[in-house]
Amino acid sequence: MHFTPQQPILELGDAFYDPVTPANFPKTVLRFRNDRAAASVGLDTLSDDAWRAHFGRFVPLEGAQPQPLALRYHGHQFRVYNPEIGDGRGFLFAQMRDDAGRLMDLGTKGSGQTPYSRFGDGRLTLKGAVREILATEMLEALGVHTSRTFSVIETGEELHRNDEPSPTRSAVLVRLNHGHIRIGTFQRLAYDHDTEGLAKLTAYVLRHYYGEDAGDDAPQRLLAYVARRTAALAGQFMAAGFVHGVLNSDNINVTGESFDYGPWRFTPSWAPAFTAAYFDQSGLYAYGRQPEAIYWDVMQLATSLRLIAEEAPLIEALEGYAPAYHEAVTAAILWRLGLLPRGAEHDRPLVQSLERALSTSGCPLDRFYFDAFGGQLPPDYGEAFDPFRAQLAGYAPRKSREHPYWSGDHPCAMLIDEVEAIWSPIAAADDWQPLHDKVAAVRRFGEALA
Repeated sequence: MHFTPQQPILELGDAFYDPVTPANFPKTVLRFRNDRAAASVGLDTLSDDAWRAHFGRFVPLEGAQPQPLALRYHGHQFRVYNPEIGDGRGFLFAQMRDDAGRLMDLGTKGSGQTPYSRFGDGRLTLKGAVREILATEMLEALGVHTSRTFSVIETGEELHRNDEPSPTRSAVLVRLNHGHIRIGTFQRLAYDHDTEGLAKLTAYVLRHYYGEDAGDDAPQRLLAYVARRTAALAGQFMAAGFVHGVLNSDNINVTGESFDYGPWRFTPSWAPAFTAAYFDQSGLYAYGRQPEAIYWDVMQLATSLRLIAEEAPLIEALEGYAPAYHEAVTAAILWRLGLLPRGAEHDRPLVQSLERALSTSGCPLDRFYFDAFGGQLPPDYGEAFDPFRAQLAGYAPRKSREHPYWSGDHPCAMLIDEVEAIWSPIAAADDWQPLHDKVAAVRRFGEALA
């Protein structure tokens, strides 16, 4: 794969972004480079020195945009509209094609202040960067459409935060993902009654992310695509047992790819009320409420597009979300179980039986999926699983348990205690080996599932 730089973001014009200057960090210590992700965009042959220059000092990549761009957007944050946000500690660094021909972004987190930083320092804690590595690696292994942590460079600054011991170490993170155009990007234009900008952004997204030309029906076509993509993401979250934590409309992009990981968690069991963020006291973004939360955000996109489209076709597009979600969560759970689908009349009842059994039994989620992969549920699972077991008999495995992963005793998991245990030796002794070992184990897990 050869590096194929692109600059389509410049088509939108300077009303959509602000050129910014990256922070000048005291140090650039390379802590993580994702050569697997880099190979997909032709950047895996960079030397470590070149890597630090591009992703720690942000020297432009040849052929890419000449200056970082902080993107403008608004959004609902915990259902409260906020017109004072935008890229406050990150920017779009470069665009390129991947090995599937998709337009990809390299975006940053912790790269310095921008016009939207408000009172923030524009920085990222090293612990936050490590947590994002772990989240994205695990989600990728579990088949979730996620951004990928591309690079983490420690920057040598001491940061003070209210929610962790301070001073703490700092880092700049680069993520690779399929676009940074958010629902909140459209909301900003609607807030300003910028119908020309809404039409322009709609055409841009259709052309570069969905491969279609605009037309009179462009807004409803776009909304239908986003509804289906985000419904698929919600289903994948549920199958993975993942709680994003902050599903605000500025954290949902129009390609349906999860990104921007803050207070995330994996739930230990099928517990709908399980939350990731200590400040989510109402459980707005709890595990079981994520499909509804994402749908609410998609409704905000529909409201924004109402300025350039009729109501009826937008409502019709929104109505595609629920069936797309049910189809997606069913497919994702079957995939994680290692089973071939049999058709909706069999698959949906199987998944419903499983959800009831997991909910009533409190069975550890990762343990269950490990034991049941390929359709062979051990006999020690209790009577709560009897209806599921009976339905399971008609299914064939999509993949055997021949991979060495399945001969082990323990499932690969990413619960919060282990996350803290991986961070602890880094903080205490600059020991990165547990992190490297965990990434290798997660990738091995992904190979067993794939």
